[in-house]
Amino acid sequence: MQKRWSMKVKPGDEGIKKLSTELNIDEVLSTLLLHRDITSLEEARFFFRPDINYLHDPFLMKDMEKAILRIEQAFVAGEKIMIYGDYDVDGTTSVALVYSFFKNYYAKLDYYIPDRYKEGYGISTQGIDFAKEHGFSLIIALDCGIKSVDKIAYANELGVDFIICDHHTPGSEIPAAVAVLDPKRPDCEYPYKELSGCGIGFKLIQAYAQKNDIPFEQLMSYLELVAISIACDIVHITGENRVLAYFGLLKINSDPCIGVKTLMLAAGRTENYTISDIVFTIGPRINAAGRIDDAKHAVELLIACSDEVAAAKGSIINLKNIERKEHDLNITDEALSMIDRDPAMIARKSTVVFNAEWHKGVIGIVASRLTEKYYRPTIVLTRSNGHVAGSARSVYGFDLYEALCGCSDLLIQFGGHKYAAGLTMTPENVEAFSTRFEQVVNASITDEMLIQEIRIDAELKLKQIDAKFFRILNQFAPFGPENMSPVFITKNVYVSGNASLVGANHIKMTVIQEGSASFDCIAFNMGEYLPKIAKGIPFDICYTIEENVWRDKRSIQLNIKGIR
Repeated sequence: MQKRWSMKVKPGDEGIKKLSTELNIDEVLSTLLLHRDITSLEEARFFFRPDINYLHDPFLMKDMEKAILRIEQAFVAGEKIMIYGDYDVDGTTSVALVYSFFKNYYAKLDYYIPDRYKEGYGISTQGIDFAKEHGFSLIIALDCGIKSVDKIAYANELGVDFIICDHHTPGSEIPAAVAVLDPKRPDCEYPYKELSGCGIGFKLIQAYAQKNDIPFEQLMSYLELVAISIACDIVHITGENRVLAYFGLLKINSDPCIGVKTLMLAAGRTENYTISDIVFTIGPRINAAGRIDDAKHAVELLIACSDEVAAAKGSIINLKNIERKEHDLNITDEALSMIDRDPAMIARKSTVVFNAEWHKGVIGIVASRLTEKYYRPTIVLTRSNGHVAGSARSVYGFDLYEALCGCSDLLIQFGGHKYAAGLTMTPENVEAFSTRFEQVVNASITDEMLIQEIRIDAELKLKQIDAKFFRILNQFAPFGPENMSPVFITKNVYVSGNASLVGANHIKMTVIQEGSASFDCIAFNMGEYLPKIAKGIPFDICYTIEENVWRDKRSIQLNIKGIR
């Protein structure tokens, strides 16, 4: 796939030199800090030294006092409380966190995860009916509910109270729940707006602990679940999220709970996990439970108190993950074939594919794979409960949610973010929707958006990469949205020693630049460049810098993102 290289705008030289002098660091590192709006020693200290004391007071969140008061009233009155959450990673970690915490202080507590296929996303009428029939008078809804105006009204008619803990953007009306915790509410002045759903759950237990004199140290063990949710829900790793992710990763890498350790063992690694590792190893396994079977398996694993229970649930989830992979690969192949044999589909600026037999649980993954292949807004549709359900993914810079708004008259419902969304429609609207979506995309997307971009942070000489540079660069972690691993460009390098093809289409090589030491490199899916670079022709590279661990030997490695 063709990619375009673009340099981020370099900050002013005066600011770079000033910060480099204050911090005694390389000017390239100062440039990276200025890109993150870090302009002083004090701000750099906050960035490089995450501290639990930087977390905001949870009672700054609108309705938090109401939420805690209602929970305490339920405890005193002996009411049954249901912890309700979505079936994805953010939802299941949220339920596991809130349930595990309150179970320490109250017994009449249970949890509920809606069935992906029978109930769909968010708060369901079936879930409310279940609560009423089984005597639950309070539901704490996590990672969902902010748009469930009609469902909350129905619950109120039945005498079932709701506390909503959500992080999605509200609609025009806030549900009439007892308390609605969502920093994205227009009337909420909470200082940080980008918490995950599990992050909102953490603020709830933080508030309860704060009011009831429970030491904060007792909350630290729950941060691994918050870190997993932050990673897998692709929220910003800035501000408060960065602190939560930092300490959550420490817990994962030093003393994970039994359930998380089981997932790590299944993935074949038990240490040195990064945000990216969680996204690609732990997250898919948790998600597989709800995609293929029942997300309650994931919650049961995450709250497990014994090795036996964790092993049993871990085994189920692993099998579901294998099944998920098979569905994923088969459906991806079918979808690619569908596009490749249709010149009209290839010529479009969007992708919409539909097959009534595809497994609903993996269409989001397939949409991501199709986006990687064709790099354009993509929607994968399948039949579900008499309707057609879809999962959508976008490309950098294009607002998918806004595009769906332009098709809203053809949809039963839709929701999501700028880069990922879900939607439902009637079967007879599929063709009209596909046509309309292409029209909306075609009218608003630019040609540049349709070419994948490598955004380069700074130019770097290889000789600048020494032990101090690498040590400070590592302190920029944890990396993720709005704090991505920096991409550097180095010009006129050449192969030192051998360059060889490894795996299917990857290049393993050592490069050198005039005046520098040599550096090991890995270039995934770039085998077509091997003939040229092997002849000693100078070339430019853009790359991230990482640590490679092989048989307990650690070394600096360049992960090549582009060759020119």
